Amino acid sequence: MAAVLITGASRGIGAAAAKAFAAAGYDLLLLSRPTAEGKPGPELEALAASLRQGDRRVEIAGIDLADSAAIGPGLAELLGRGLVPSVVINNAGAAYTGALAEMPLDQWQWLLQLNVTAVFQVCQAVLPLLRSAGGGLIINVSSHAAHKTFPDWGAYATTKAAKACFTRHLAAEERAHGIRVSTLTLGAVNTPLWDTETVHSDFDRRAMLEVGQVADALLVLAQQPANQVVEDLTLMPAAGAL
Repeated sequence: MAAVLITGASRGIGAAAAKAFAAAGYDLLLLSRPTAEGKPGPELEALAASLRQGDRRVEIAGIDLADSAAIGPGLAELLGRGLVPSVVINNAGAAYTGALAEMPLDQWQWLLQLNVTAVFQVCQAVLPLLRSAGGGLIINVSSHAAHKTFPDWGAYATTKAAKACFTRHLAAEERAHGIRVSTLTLGAVNTPLWDTETVHSDFDRRAMLEVGQVADALLVLAQQPANQVVEDLTLMPAAGAL
């Protein structure tokens, strides 16, 4: 049975993707931010409990992707439980709104760590397993902000542009190992990101994509035959850029 690893899996796109891949027959490796005790949070626990049916395996972990020192050991423990993912979805991320000239350095570094460096670290952790298995698929979830300009979204857009660039180079380097790497480029999606304290926006969330639509797109990417790859799939609201 195939397995998928999903970051940021406790809610939003990650939780919707977990449900979609479970329905498609995948075993699941799910991770999200830990509790103060370093354990998976209650949202991830509840999601995992709802998806454990029949012979399906659901392994979960609380890993703080904003802490570079926690990622390697956390993933080693999770991947050491015996499930080898054939699909890896780097979905976790954050946003920040505010002028670049006034952005605190610690916030800049936090955003880069979570949206770019953590993706690099997750990929480094899973590549040996994918190579040993003869291939696999990595999907990095990005944003159309990587290619467009939105005042006060410069830091976020910078991280997404870096993520898209990283994805293209990783794809070129890993092609010889049978590993495909895709970018899912998204317009505005109605997720809890809009409720976070670092985001201030008055976009009409009713016009945004829903998380189930994004989960369906991720499954489409994962179900491509091994001899082809969708390098970059862009999914936008019909209303366009909000």
